[in-house]
Amino acid sequence: MTTYVVAEQQENQSDSTICLSQTSILHVTLSGPALILTILAIIISVQIFNPSLTCTLVALSPIPAIIHNDYKNFVSLGPGGTPSTFFGYLKIVYLRIFALTNPYMPLDISYKVHPAEGYYQGAQCWLPRRTGPRPTVAGIAPQRQLDQPGSSKIYHSLRVSLENLADQQPELLRIGTSCFEKNGLALFSQDPINTTCRGEICHIHHSDRSMHMNLHPDDARVVLEKGWGQRHPLARGGWMIAYVPREFVMIYAPRDRTALDVVCRIIEAAAFWVTGKSFEIKPMSD
Repeated sequence: MTTYVVAEQQENQSDSTICLSQTSILHVTLSGPALILTILAIIISVQIFNPSLTCTLVALSPIPAIIHNDYKNFVSLGPGGTPSTFFGYLKIVYLRIFALTNPYMPLDISYKVHPAEGYYQGAQCWLPRRTGPRPTVAGIAPQRQLDQPGSSKIYHSLRVSLENLADQQPELLRIGTSCFEKNGLALFSQDPINTTCRGEICHIHHSDRSMHMNLHPDDARVVLEKGWGQRHPLARGGWMIAYVPREFVMIYAPRDRTALDVVCRIIEAAAFWVTGKSFEIKPMSD
């Protein structure tokens, strides 16, 4: 019998809502009896079948376990823009072919951008550098942060801040369910100047407390360089804008009040890109 040894990486925080895990096949181990039976099975197969067919079957034998493990990883990321079904998984496997190889490389602007400059005029000083290593990120749709989720208090403060902003600007903004994710709180523009999914500016993931948002390429470049986020794997433009805009960026979950202030400034930039107007977002407590 073949035993597949897996390593499990799981984030269990004090808040029970955070529980994302990923498993990866490392290697195959065989016990003594299993090894003998496997050798005998191969010898018998060579005698019964064509040797080349036997070699092919042996080489392909790990594939079902690899697919099963990969499918479990996909489902473990929770609900998102793709249904958590096997057909949804097959769609993601296909999209992986076209995913960005380096999500930290800024977007190469080879098209006309309006507004011509970012909200912060491309200034490098508007964001401090994020402390510590980047979190571990997995998936495409959904794309999730596996560690460093921050506290529930910070998460709820971020939600309340977005809700209050929409309440203060009802003619310009509204709160709703994310158009990209099909679940989760999102901030929308009532009259967007840049095309997104129904004018969506940003949305928050309840499972890991990270965000996705649309940013002017100038502002996104600073966000990437200062370590606050990374591009979505499908944000490469062309025919893939059917899934997400090329300016689509993941922002890591704020871990403390200082990080929350920074994330609010990034959301201000996202609101400017989608609406063309300036907003001040003050972190609120729920």
